[in-house]
Amino acid sequence: MPAVIALIGRPNVGKSTLFNFLTQSRDALVADYPGLTRDRQYGLCTRYARACVVIDTGGIVNQQHEIDLSMQSQTDYAIAQADCVLLLVDARQGLVPEDQVIVNRLRKRNIEFVLVVNKIDGLDADIGAGDFYQTGAAQLFAIAAQRGDGIAGMFETLLGSLPDGQNDWHEQDGSLRMAVIGRPNAGKSTLVNALLNQQRLVTSPVAGTTRDSVSVPFAFNRHTFTLIDTAGVRRKSRVKEVIEKYSIGQTLQAIAYAHVVVCMVDVTAGLADQDSTLLGIVLREGRALVLALNKTDCADQNDRYKLQYMLDTRYQYLSHVEKVKISAHRKTGLKKLMHAVLAANQSASINVPTAQLNQLLQQAVAGNAPPLVKGRRIKLRYIHQGGSYPPTFVLYGSQTGKLPKAYLRYLQNFFCCRLKLVGTPLRFILHSPENPYAGKRNMLTPRQRHKLQRVRARK
Repeated sequence: MPAVIALIGRPNVGKSTLFNFLTQSRDALVADYPGLTRDRQYGLCTRYARACVVIDTGGIVNQQHEIDLSMQSQTDYAIAQADCVLLLVDARQGLVPEDQVIVNRLRKRNIEFVLVVNKIDGLDADIGAGDFYQTGAAQLFAIAAQRGDGIAGMFETLLGSLPDGQNDWHEQDGSLRMAVIGRPNAGKSTLVNALLNQQRLVTSPVAGTTRDSVSVPFAFNRHTFTLIDTAGVRRKSRVKEVIEKYSIGQTLQAIAYAHVVVCMVDVTAGLADQDSTLLGIVLREGRALVLALNKTDCADQNDRYKLQYMLDTRYQYLSHVEKVKISAHRKTGLKKLMHAVLAANQSASINVPTAQLNQLLQQAVAGNAPPLVKGRRIKLRYIHQGGSYPPTFVLYGSQTGKLPKAYLRYLQNFFCCRLKLVGTPLRFILHSPENPYAGKRNMLTPRQRHKLQRVRARK
């Protein structure tokens, strides 16, 4: 395990900015807004001679609200894991009482720390760091996290004094990425904590507690997962804070990044228009989907009836999606949920032989022939698989570009049923001799697009 470095400090001193610079990513939300980060975030820094793990934490405050106490426990856990603790302070504001409180708290607990004076860009480094020498820190460095000034020298000094562990830590590239989405206060963070069997994420009854999209490794039945907890998404008309807009952007990125998406639905609140919007985004991205019906322990018979009626009428297009009843708070139904996630991922990554696909195509055409177009029958001759996540099939024939949407839905349902696919959408790319680029508009080069326009003009 490489060296672990924790970034701590009061809110808005640049911890997330330094984290993003070191990990060469944008995993941590950054804005001129105090208290933006709440959950601890892990990343791998490979910029220097030795790799190290960096932990971003929430700001340390003296308030005693429930969320603040949870953030403090997250920071304490990061400090306990770290080989080196970097206490960030703001050079432009100077030494403030909150900084001195954190220093005294660390010393009472006999925690060694390195004082990092951030935001020295545009200032003389000696003058900007002058106020902070009175803290008596054993080591003090002046940096500018936004531009990267002074960070290389600081890390060369720090890494040289840290134990050299085996560099076997890696980000979960080969694991199954599972994103948990839903409206605010649907129980997303509670579900992740229940699966991990620890208080890994900050939870509270207040809607909008989660802001960052946090990735956490997890193992189930010899399968490795990366659980991605996301911020709740509300209707656009209700989103007024800039911070919430950033959080929603990270949620949409998590959907596109995931293999399987678990959509949390509060049974007591039912399905709303915002759930329809989220589900539409998941299906357009081609992600495998599982519906987690949460808070079943708090729902009465009327709530269950309303939800089932909505699923049977308005949400019939989710007939291929497995619906699992759970209670994240009581940790019930979690094994069934994870088995549904594995089944959805297996369906999304399926690889079907071409011979089997063509047999199914012949059976589908024999059962329901394509319609006539201007007196000519649309002919479907050949099919092969073009990709996974979602399963994509390339369909060859004459006049395939004129296939009605209803017939494409028939083919999708037929193939889903015969291949026993659950939770994943199907896509068909239509290819015909009249238009060899049909279904590939986004893949055309400018020359191909111009050639296609000339062919159409001649017709």
